[in-house]
Formats: sequence, C-alpha cells, structure tokens
Amino acid sequence: MCIRDRRGAWTWNRGYFRGLRKSVDDVYGTDGRMVREVLRLGDPAGKRILEVGAGTGRDAVDLARAGAEVLTLDYVAGSLHLTVKAAGAAGVTVAPVCGDALGSPFADGTFDVVFHQGLLEHFRDVRPLLGDNARILKPGGHVIVDVPQTFHYYTVGKQLLIALDRWFAGWETQFTIGQLEAHVRREGLAVVRSYGDWMVPGLWYRALRKILLTCLGWKLPMHPEPVPALARLGARWRGWFGRKRAALYTMPTIGVVARKPEALP
Repeated sequence: MCIRDRRGAWTWNRGYFRGLRKSVDDVYGTDGRMVREVLRLGDPAGKRILEVGAGTGRDAVDLARAGAEVLTLDYVAGSLHLTVKAAGAAGVTVAPVCGDALGSPFADGTFDVVFHQGLLEHFRDVRPLLGDNARILKPGGHVIVDVPQTFHYYTVGKQLLIALDRWFAGWETQFTIGQLEAHVRREGLAVVRSYGDWMVPGLWYRALRKILLTCLGWKLPMHPEPVPALARLGARWRGWFGRKRAALYTMPTIGVVARKPEALP
C-alpha cells in the first residue's frame, strides 16, 4: 500500500495528481528531454530503467515503447495511477512500485539507468536520494538528474510564492550546474555530461496561458504557431549559445548524466 500519512504525499496526491487524472494532456512535460538523454546512452532495448518520482509517466512510457524494461517508483498513489493509465493507453508495460526513494526496495546493482526530473529540489539533504540512486545502479550504469537552475527569473518567482506559502509543491530549492555536478561526484559517480534546456514555449507564455485559463476560462493553445523568421533566428541562437557552458547559467532547467564506475576485478 502506498504511504498516505506523510503531509507531502497527501498534498501531491490530492492537490496535484488527482487533478491531473482528468487533464494530463494539458500539462507541459519535459519536451522529451529525459528520453533524449537516455537514448544518447545507446539503444535502451532490454535495459532495466527506473524512473524515480514518476509524475505523469510519459517518459517511462516512451522508454518502454523503445524496448526497455521500465519501472517507476513513487509513494504517491496518484502518480502511480497516471503511469498505469498512460502505459495501458500506449499498449506497453511499465511496472509501478510504491516506495520511498530515500530507501528504495531494490537490491544493489539492479538498474542500467536511474533517472528523475523535478525531484531532487524537494530535499533539503540530497545525499540520501543520490546515494540510493548510486546503490541500485549496476556497475557502469548511469543516473540522470534533472533540476531547476538557480540563476533564472523562474527561480525568483518560485521563491516569492514559496515565501507567501502559495507554491503548489511546497518547499523546494534549486542548483547551479557546478553544485549539481559536485553532488553526484560526492556519491562516487563520474560526470559524463551536463545539459540544460530552455522552455519552449517560454515561461512568460506558459504563465499567461495559466492565468487566462484560471481567471477567465480562456484556453490558449499549448504551443502557439511560431513566426517563421523568429523561429529560425531563435533556433540559430540556441544552436550556437547552447553549446557553451555559460548557457547552463541561463536555462530554467539543467541536468547531469553520471556513470557508476565498473566493479573492481
């Protein structure tokens, strides 16, 4: 049975995931970012992959479609419900596991890939979570950690809402790319690469869309029709600047792909 006596689990189950059961298609995902990073590691077919803090289950379903054996771990019943529903609609199998990410119910060296998005920032002490991620990885396996980035106006707005006790997710923090890399290295993992992503459409459009929908019932399209000339210019700029490390200090979300060393002979 899923844990229901924790305030955080109760809040997410009632305040977020229960609402998503009817409107998950109207929620912005990761734009394939997590799946993209997993696929960059090679063909996922036959690999054992765990998503920690499953959310809507979209990424897990996409990886199952690619032939991976995918499990999702969460202690919130609503999240697991969404994962099962999404997998069933896609005609694939994703095994939902109810448990605590700080002490997951898996043996050491179980998975080829462990990943999570929008999770680490909810812990004041990140070591137990990252330590458990490293424990359940096979030697040579990879962990992918995706978090909000410190130096972005999204963070300013979020922290203001947290101070006013109006942020939907309760307390959370954020990281610079250097901090995130240091955290995973401290658990004995080697950083393979660091990445980031700009929101498309941007945060201002997403906020406007949410305000109009909530206050006036007006529903703007999730992805507005781009102006071709501006879209080409934006793509060129992102392609050039996005390859520079400095870009990771301008993006709302960043991540690290890290590898567990091979076992000693």
